[in-house]
Amino acid sequence: MPDESLQHEVETLRASLARAEDFRTELDRRIFHLKTLYDLSQEIHGSIDTETILKNFLLMSMGNFGAVAGFILLTNLTSLKIEHFNQVGIHEGDSDSFRGECQRLFDEKGFHQSIAEIRAKSDSEFSLSPIILTLPFVLDANTLALIGLGAKLSGDPYSQDDKELLYTLLNNVSVAVKNARSFEEIQRLNRNLEAKNIELSASLRKIEILEMVKANLCKFIPATVTRLIDKSPTGAIPELEDKDLSVLFLDIEGYTGLCERLGDTVVHDIIERHFSVFMDAIYKNNGDVNETAGDGLMVLFMDEDPKTNALEAINAGLAIREQATRIKEQFSQLDRPLDVNMGINSGRALVGAAKFESVTGSRWTYTARGTLTNVAARIGALGKRGSLLMSRETADRIRDHYLPTCKGKFKLKNVSEEVEVFEL
Repeated sequence: MPDESLQHEVETLRASLARAEDFRTELDRRIFHLKTLYDLSQEIHGSIDTETILKNFLLMSMGNFGAVAGFILLTNLTSLKIEHFNQVGIHEGDSDSFRGECQRLFDEKGFHQSIAEIRAKSDSEFSLSPIILTLPFVLDANTLALIGLGAKLSGDPYSQDDKELLYTLLNNVSVAVKNARSFEEIQRLNRNLEAKNIELSASLRKIEILEMVKANLCKFIPATVTRLIDKSPTGAIPELEDKDLSVLFLDIEGYTGLCERLGDTVVHDIIERHFSVFMDAIYKNNGDVNETAGDGLMVLFMDEDPKTNALEAINAGLAIREQATRIKEQFSQLDRPLDVNMGINSGRALVGAAKFESVTGSRWTYTARGTLTNVAARIGALGKRGSLLMSRETADRIRDHYLPTCKGKFKLKNVSEEVEVFEL
């Protein structure tokens, strides 16, 4: 029994020693890989030249594996033309012919089908030692790499660990080459920028002038027209089309009397200040001021959803009424807020650009036409003391949010049938 127990302990010890040896071997392998990767990183990331990076990588790979010959090349994926080629251990007089043979195979058979033949061609005619390992690698979306190594001086074959290490190193090279190419591209762009500096400065000045012109024109051109011009700078503006929208007419009650009492200059300042804050309310609700008069505005709300364009028109009207009350405090000449009467109608109308020709030339305008706009204007004219009036169609569209009051039916000027009017 003592002998059997001793024998068992010996066997256990031997197994432990074997495992320890395996662990040590694996640790040595990993240390070797890490050191190789560290050395390579130190070598290649110190350069920003693609040729230098590839040459240093090839030399270090050959040195780590004890290979006496090798090459590395980069090929454009689209054209399959060799962009970079480095070789070591290949006869100097045959290097061009070896590269040429690789290029010929790429042209005839493509990259991947050529790999085996390239290895077969690298015999004593081209190399001091035959290339026995070839590994393809995708460097980036446009570039394929191929590395080839000759036999090891030790005579050992290349193991799977060797190949995995090479692929790890190639990943590192990929980063270095991308950085180098980025730097080279930056240098090229800098040269181009320097060469075109005067032209670019002139172009920027032209753009600055055009933006100034555009900014000034935007003060007089409806936002809808500006957007159409931006989409079609050649001037191909679509003409009238049938669309659903809501139209708001705004009018300052007693404008003429106000001018007689306070004078045109004072009233101009008052109206300009009021309209400025009204514009904020209109644009906030996606309205587009289509026409202006001394004391009035015509505003279009053209969201594709009928309920939305009506709701935006109402919200804009309520905000305008609130602003008219608030801004009164800024004018000592006003004993009460201005009465801003508004009329809104919703439905379909012809909307778009219209061109007027005359002997003096042509003029474009952007507007909405038809019974819809006429009714909206007539409803607005019914307003008194800052009322917000609307048609039944508009009232029906906003009932989920507001409860307008029916004011009855009215006979409107130039409208054949009586129109039911609501107030909010």
